[in-house]
Amino acid sequence: QVQLVESGGGLVQAGGSLRLSCTASGLTFTFGRHAMGWYRQAPGKERELVASISSGGSTNYADSVKGRFTIARDNAKYTVLLHMNSLKPEDTAVYYCNARWGELVYWGQGTQVTVSS
Repeated sequence: QVQLVESGGGLVQAGGSLRLSCTASGLTFTFGRHAMGWYRQAPGKERELVASISSGGSTNYADSVKGRFTIARDNAKYTVLLHMNSLKPEDTAVYYCNARWGELVYWGQGTQVTVSS
């Protein structure tokens, strides 16, 4: 059974930093083949892509986080990280980890990030 477990969320003041971590289980032999991503959903809004990293290491970022967030993966540890700097109140949301390989898609349970002004 595949599980994605996020951690690292919390409450931070504007301008601060957080590091989110997502560790996968059940993907021991295929984790490196999965594209990994971080999505977020704020109250009353649709879930949106924040950042993604392909199996080959190519990255993609939402315009709203470019230059502030960095996604990275460690295939040996079945982990994907999201480094978030210069946080803004509008970054407040539940952040979800996503793994995708072909038609297979997995989601984590989410971790809350709250940025106070």
